[in-house]
Amino acid sequence: MKYISQIMLFLFILLFLSNKSNAQDAVKVDPEHYKVEFENDQVRVLRITYGPGEKSVMHSHPEGVVVELTDGTTKMTFPDGTSKEMSSKAGDVGWAPAGKHQPENLSDKPFEVIQIELKTKKEN
Repeated sequence: MKYISQIMLFLFILLFLSNKSNAQDAVKVDPEHYKVEFENDQVRVLRITYGPGEKSVMHSHPEGVVVELTDGTTKMTFPDGTSKEMSSKAGDVGWAPAGKHQPENLSDKPFEVIQIELKTKKEN
């Protein structure tokens, strides 16, 4: 019986750790807003879409490049509880450092972004 309990504990810990490591990947935790458009061993390209007022869950991305497809205002909330509002215009391109955040579309229109995640650097 003790042997079975140890196996069950090991399997529970393994399941918990595997879910925790995957829990931060935006595509896995929020597939409604994050779609993989392309992926190879160097990059992953995401199409990110939010309806008016929609919000994601806390997740992370490796560093990469963001291409704004629409005008919009978003609020990024960070794990420490701080937040930052950002406005962007369609066509804006910028560097996105690796990190965790919870985005929210503050606009009254849909918001769409292409994010190119680099796989050559270690993710947070």
